[in-house]
Amino acid sequence: MRVAILLYDGFTALDAVGPHEMLCRVPDTRVTMVAREAGPVRTDTGELSLVAERAMRDVHRADVLLVPGGGQRGTEAMMRDADAHAWIRRIHRRSVWTTSVCTGSLILGAAGLLRGLPATTYWASRPYLKDVGAVYTPGRFVETGKIITAAGVSAGMDMGLHLVSRLTDDKVAQAMQLAVEYDPDPPYDTGSPEKADAATRALALKLLADAAR
Repeated sequence: MRVAILLYDGFTALDAVGPHEMLCRVPDTRVTMVAREAGPVRTDTGELSLVAERAMRDVHRADVLLVPGGGQRGTEAMMRDADAHAWIRRIHRRSVWTTSVCTGSLILGAAGLLRGLPATTYWASRPYLKDVGAVYTPGRFVETGKIITAAGVSAGMDMGLHLVSRLTDDKVAQAMQLAVEYDPDPPYDTGSPEKADAATRALALKLLADAAR
């Protein structure tokens, strides 16, 4: 089972690494980081790089495609990147699953894959789904056909675990959850905009903007 995670300048680290952690130990599965060119790719904060093992032009097929989200700069650039869109569409034609995390759904939408389909994204970006023809649907992840979109950042771990069950079975997915000790018990309950007040929502967006490079 070949999994390709698309990296680009300004992607969000956990969007890629969270699902990677769930998928990389699945039996008979190979997870590969892919970018425009092989080599280090900077995250949205500019303080971390992940290494892309292969260039997009050298990857012609994947059973699973995962597109992470990013900061505003990175996401908007990818939404305008016709070459990346063409590559995404080529991989999607033969994929078993095409997935995204956070604002990665806007990139899938810009590539033309979400027209008329239910999808989710980062909470502050929900209004933009309609601009790419998708229909916002609540949920930590939304599965429609062979496309799965996850909500913001940490939701990629939930989606990754769900994907493990789709690629194998519930028993393997349950064992994987234990293997990575994924048992969330946060000290606060402000993890969705519906649970947070206006001041907290504004501060959350400011923290993201201030950290962007």
